[in-house]
Amino acid sequence: MIHFEYLEHTADIKFRAYGSTPEEMLNNAALALFNAMIDTSTIDVKEIWNVELSSDSLEHLAYDWLSELVFLFETESAVFSTFRARSHEIKGGPGWNLLAEVGGERIDRARHSFENEVKAITLHQFGVKKNDHWCLQVVLDV
Repeated sequence: MIHFEYLEHTADIKFRAYGSTPEEMLNNAALALFNAMIDTSTIDVKEIWNVELSSDSLEHLAYDWLSELVFLFETESAVFSTFRARSHEIKGGPGWNLLAEVGGERIDRARHSFENEVKAITLHQFGVKKNDHWCLQVVLDV
């Protein structure tokens, strides 16, 4: 199974991320997000950021996860290349929790060249589906 694929879109960047579990799908979506901006092979893991989120559904959790990564990119002046998200459905109630470690480094303009600037995750065509595997479709506002 492929980790993610970019799809045709007229003005923005659209991708689908896949996984055999929700965690793998979320990790692959994060990698697709940053690969849309920068060659992630140029990013060294010098720091770890912790992310903790809760949401009422897996779809909302996925949106919050990617939005939080864009927020960290902007506020921490950091780029990321490793993602270790652990999520689970809340027992006895609606919703999902996510705990994640995100590895990367502060932006170094001498080494990091950006192909696109992602302004936001959009809700346009956003969605999570489960068939033989998990699939998250995302459109990035660039």
